[in-house]
Amino acid sequence: MKRLLRSLMLLAATLLHAGVGAHEMSMAEMQLRETSRGEFLWQWTASEKRAASEDLTPVWPEGCQADAAMLRCGAAGLTGTLAIDGVGKRYSAALVKVYWLDGQSHVYTITAGQPRVQLYGAANDPRDSAQIAWAYVQLGVEHILSGVDHLLFVIGLLFLVGFNRRLLWTITAFTAAHSLTLASSALGWLVLRPPPVEATIALSIMLVAGEALHRRETLARRWPALVAFLFGLVHGLGFAGALKEIGLPDDHLLVALLTFNGGVEIGQLMTVAAAWLLWRASARFPRLALARTAALYGIGTLAAYWSWLRIAAIFA
Repeated sequence: MKRLLRSLMLLAATLLHAGVGAHEMSMAEMQLRETSRGEFLWQWTASEKRAASEDLTPVWPEGCQADAAMLRCGAAGLTGTLAIDGVGKRYSAALVKVYWLDGQSHVYTITAGQPRVQLYGAANDPRDSAQIAWAYVQLGVEHILSGVDHLLFVIGLLFLVGFNRRLLWTITAFTAAHSLTLASSALGWLVLRPPPVEATIALSIMLVAGEALHRRETLARRWPALVAFLFGLVHGLGFAGALKEIGLPDDHLLVALLTFNGGVEIGQLMTVAAAWLLWRASARFPRLALARTAALYGIGTLAAYWSWLRIAAIFA
């Protein structure tokens, strides 16, 4: 038991450092504009972070030669495999926009899980939407699995409800709510400042952890799906903040939005599945049940710490 408590304390100390920046994801953007047959002006667009060229290196298709501003691909044109070294470190993804002489444009998304894309020149590329969809699914999964606060809220709900029929309605309510506000915010229909949103997310974790610690018949215990829905609206705004940092391709906005949300749901279900397996395994070791209280106090303490930091950021 002492070793278990020491492990929990070490985990808490590690998570303290993840507090305010739980949603930090970013996308670099490159533009290529065809000026004459097979020749392109290329550049990294402006970024709030340091120049993308310091962290990312394009690996052009075979037959293409590039200098600081011009890419020359000859008669074959811009066809073949494009990769960008460094994606997945400082930048979560790279968005490559190609503007052709005939007025067409294509958008390609490169991530750590999809490190290269196939270019087909100015011809219609049937895989444009599929590549973007796969890239944004991965980004959605990455965000929820690296978003410590969102994961702790879901884990708090599991402690509160348990693995029973009500959990299905609770998770469904949370999903519906954050999908609603994610879409509304990403499309520009609902705009709120990030600091109050982040502070409310931290407070929601603290509340759920506190409710799970006692057995009184409170609103959260009687109607967990309602609580999950109300706080899910706020968590959706947090997801939208991350998506805003990444960016959405104008030509495939709906595809990117839907698949990013789908990725978030996949990551959420992976978390629930992992918790269920752990719960099943713990049935063989009754002493692990004693860790429930320690875990909830740990979650609540972290959430309280984040709350103070994020409330202070509102007035900074």
